[in-house]
Amino acid sequence: MISKATVRPGDGWRYLFRGVMVGDGQRPAGKPLRAAQDEAGVPPGIWKGRGLAAVGLMAGDVVTERQAELLLGQGRHPDADRIERERLEAGDDPATARRATVLGRPVEHNQSPKTDKAKERKPWLAMDLVFRAPPTAHIAWALGDDETRLILELCQDITRDKTLAWLEDAVAQIRWGSGGKHRKPIRDGLIIAVFRHYESRAAESKPLLHDHAVVSIRARRPDDKGTWGNLSADSMLAHIVAADTLYTLYFMEEVSARLGWAWEPREVTPGRRPVMEIAGIDQRLIGWQSTRRQQIEDALPVLVADYEARQGHPPGERAAYALGCQAADQTRPSKRTRLLSLTELRERWRASAIRTFGACTVYRLAKRARAAAAAVWARVRPAVDIALAAVDTAAVVYVMRGAFKRHHLLAEARRHLSYVLRGRPHQPGLDEQIVQTVIDDYTRPAGRWMMTADLRALYPRDTEDQAVLRPLTRKRSASQYERARLAADALRARVHAVRRAERLGSRPQLHTAAAPTASSRRPRPFPSARKASRVREQTTDVATVAQTRRTLAEAALATVQEGARERALRHGPRSQPLPTTTPPPYTQQPGNQHTPGRTTGGVA
Repeated sequence: MISKATVRPGDGWRYLFRGVMVGDGQRPAGKPLRAAQDEAGVPPGIWKGRGLAAVGLMAGDVVTERQAELLLGQGRHPDADRIERERLEAGDDPATARRATVLGRPVEHNQSPKTDKAKERKPWLAMDLVFRAPPTAHIAWALGDDETRLILELCQDITRDKTLAWLEDAVAQIRWGSGGKHRKPIRDGLIIAVFRHYESRAAESKPLLHDHAVVSIRARRPDDKGTWGNLSADSMLAHIVAADTLYTLYFMEEVSARLGWAWEPREVTPGRRPVMEIAGIDQRLIGWQSTRRQQIEDALPVLVADYEARQGHPPGERAAYALGCQAADQTRPSKRTRLLSLTELRERWRASAIRTFGACTVYRLAKRARAAAAAVWARVRPAVDIALAAVDTAAVVYVMRGAFKRHHLLAEARRHLSYVLRGRPHQPGLDEQIVQTVIDDYTRPAGRWMMTADLRALYPRDTEDQAVLRPLTRKRSASQYERARLAADALRARVHAVRRAERLGSRPQLHTAAAPTASSRRPRPFPSARKASRVREQTTDVATVAQTRRTLAEAALATVQEGARERALRHGPRSQPLPTTTPPPYTQQPGNQHTPGRTTGGVA
C-alpha cells in the first residue's frame, strides 16, 4: 500500500532529515548523514525521476546531506552554493544572488505580511510517499534465503519506479495564476529522493520492507522559458488510492513472474475489503509480523466507547477511520536509539519465528508457497472479461460513494484485475479500457466534475430487475462494502443470464417448436380482498394451446420419420408384418386388423 505525508518547513523537515533519511532509528545530533546510514545498515538515498536533468542530477545518484537540505528543505537548487558564489563574484548583491538559486516562489513569500491569502499557512516543500508491500511479502523477505530476499527487493524497486512513472505521466500537474486556475502537465518530470527501510516502528523490531519516496513539489512549467513552479497538490493527493492499487497490481505480477507464487484474497476486517496475500504463507506469521496492528486494535475499543458516549450512535466508516488514526498516534512508540544492520535483523527475526512456530514453518516457506500456487492456478482461470469487470466496477463504486470521479473507477478496476488475475500479467491499458467502458455505458453526469451510475443502463425497465438494487443498497445491517458486493454479484448474474439466453437463441435448430412464454412468478393468495385486487388476471388462449399441440406433434412425427430413414439406409430393408387392409401412408387407422406375412418393402 501507499501512504502519504507532507513535508513542511520546521518540524516536518527536521523529522525527515533526522529520522527518515537514516532508517527507522534516531540520528544522533551532529553525526553526518552518511555515517548514520552506515551505522544503521541502510543504503544511502538515491535520486529518481525525469526532472533531475533540469537541476544537473542523474537517476541513481546518491542523495547528499546538503542537496537534500537545499532542495527538500528550502526549495532551492541542489547546487545552490556554487550558483550563489558565482553570482556574488559577478557583482550581484546577496539578496539577488540568493534569489537566483530559488526554484519557483521563495518559502519566505508565504510568511510575508503582504500575502493576505497565504500568510497564515505553511507552504509545502515535498510529499513523502511510503511504498509498503503486503505482509506476506515482508515475511518471505525476512525469513527466506538470500536469493528470495534479493528477488523481492528487485520486485519492490521495479514496482515503485513504475508507479512513480505513472504519477509523472498521468497525474502530475503544475499550477499557476490566481487560485491555481492554470494547470498543465509538467514539462520534464518529478524530482524524487528514495530512502529504503527494513523494519517497522513496533516496540520489538519486526520486518517491514518499505521505501520513502520524497517527491519535491518544485517542477517546471511547459513553456519556452521553463519557469519553475509548484505541483498541484490536490491532484496528487486525489490519485494516491489509484497509485496504491497500481503498485499492488505490479508487485503481484513481478513476484509471480520471478518466484512462481500466486496470490489469494484475505479478509482482515469482516465486512471490509480483502487484501491480496501470497498463497501458502502461514497465516500465523502475519500476526507475528504485524504487532503494530494489534496495538492499535487494543486501544481502539476505548476510543469507540468514548465516541458512542458523546454522539449517541456507533461511528460510521469515516469516523472509524479517524478513530483508527487516533489510536495509531496514541500507541506510536519512539524510535530505537540502537541501530542494527540488516544481517543482524534477519538473524533476530528468523530466531524469533523458529521459537514461536517451529523450524518447519520457516524453512519450508518457499516450498509451500509454490505448492499453493499450483493449486491456485488449477482452480482460478486468469481471464479478464471487460463487460463483467465494467459492471462490477460500476456497482461497487456507486454503492460505496454514490457520486464519483474517474480516479475512483480506476482504483476499483485495478482491484478487480488483481483479484481476477492473481498475479498473472495484464495487458497495458486494460484498466483504462475498463474505466472507459464504465463511463460510456453505465454512468451519467451528476454535477460539473462528478458522475454517478446510470441505473437504467445497469438494469432494464422491467419491474423484476429494477427492484434488485434497492434492497441490496439499503441493507443497513450489512457494511457498505458488503452491500456493494451484493449489488455487483446481482449485476454479474444478470449478465450471465443474458449471455446464456443469447447463446441458446443463436444455436441452429432443425425443428423449432414455438411455445408461449409463461410468467415464472406464481400468483399468491392474499388474506384480504384489498390485496387480492392487486393480482393481475392471467388468461389462457385456447387457440394458442391447440396450435402449439399440433406443432409439437408434427415436429415429433418428423423426427421419427427422419430416424427411420437413417436406419433403413444403414441396415437395409427389414421384414415387417403386412396388414390386410393397407392404410394411407404414415397413418394408422384404429380398428384395422393385421395378419402375419412377409414383405420385401421397407419404410419409404
